[in-house]
Amino acid sequence: MSERIYLSPPHMSGLERKYVDEAFDTNWVAPLGPNVDGFEREFAARVGSPHAAALSSGTAALHLALILSDVGPGDEVIVSSLTFVASVNPITYVGAKPILVDSEERSWNLDPERIEEAIRDRMTKTGRLPKAVLAVHLYGQSADLDAIHAVCQRHGVTLVEDAAEALGTTYWGKDGGGGSSSADRAGSGGSVKSPGTIGRVGVFSFNGNKIITTSGGGMLVSSDEALIQRARKLATQARDPAPHYEHTEVGYNYRMSNILAGVGRGQLAVLDERVAARRENFAYYQEALGSLPGLMFQPDAGWGLHTRWLTCVLVDPTKFGATREQIRVRLEEHNIESRPLWKPMHLQPLFADAPMYGGAVADRLFELGLCLPSGSSLAAEDRERIAGLIREMARPA
Repeated sequence: MSERIYLSPPHMSGLERKYVDEAFDTNWVAPLGPNVDGFEREFAARVGSPHAAALSSGTAALHLALILSDVGPGDEVIVSSLTFVASVNPITYVGAKPILVDSEERSWNLDPERIEEAIRDRMTKTGRLPKAVLAVHLYGQSADLDAIHAVCQRHGVTLVEDAAEALGTTYWGKDGGGGSSSADRAGSGGSVKSPGTIGRVGVFSFNGNKIITTSGGGMLVSSDEALIQRARKLATQARDPAPHYEHTEVGYNYRMSNILAGVGRGQLAVLDERVAARRENFAYYQEALGSLPGLMFQPDAGWGLHTRWLTCVLVDPTKFGATREQIRVRLEEHNIESRPLWKPMHLQPLFADAPMYGGAVADRLFELGLCLPSGSSLAAEDRERIAGLIREMARPA
């Protein structure tokens, strides 16, 4: 059996050792430390946010983001149905109710028109506005932030961004043109932004399968310094300033360690290289498989740089000759990991009773969608083997 090919494994640069060794040499293992300060500062500069707080996971960051947005028991939060469950679970942590909304075809992200529909309908049914919209940026592509932000502003609803899958992604809006690069936009005076920095608060993840990793970790960013300071307090058990341990509110053990922050600093230094490698994977797959009948790639919405964190395809079995599940099983037989797209939350037993607006797009994407191995360390010969196996399953021309 050939060595296993994983969907998106960690990819160390070697630069991490410098920061981790410094933590050991100085015995600055915990609590916090210079690497945490440095990682927050360097990450904030990289994404263009004035302030950042390094945390133990993206889920922890999202939990705090909702608390800091004053979401609580009885409130409603609009969120993408097509996402990982970690985008939705924190809504329940704070006692709020998820309101699920369908995707749009252009980017597979949250549909602004469905958000508008959901807000108006919730007002009619409950007499209250949803407390927040939680926009998820899927698979390395930004949602339509101009349109989503406009809907939120029109109704006075807080925008929270889950950019866990979108570090390195850029957004310049629909006026940027599908052919422009981020460098072109910046050079021409265009406004290039990072998803996660447009809403009131944004969240990133450094889980082991993400484009950079700290093995586990997350980051909360905001232009509001007071909000980030409060996040840091809540993340350290909400300890009040006193020589003894004094607490007047519930807190959490959510801060990142100095060692893991050192890993993050080494990873962040090669982010551009990691993005380039994943986009190269996508380009190869598109060239090798793009002409096969019934196989379609996740579209590029054209309003920013798509990192292609994961290369995702849709498989029409009537045209291709096999289902996406048959392809997945065939790859697994050859020790190659692939994965269906996220199963929408409205199809999950956990959220079966949540209100859902639309659903046909997310249902179709889940039924037909498959994520191919996309790691930045994926070898050319492994890509060729994956593509060859898929080509063998295609219906003869």
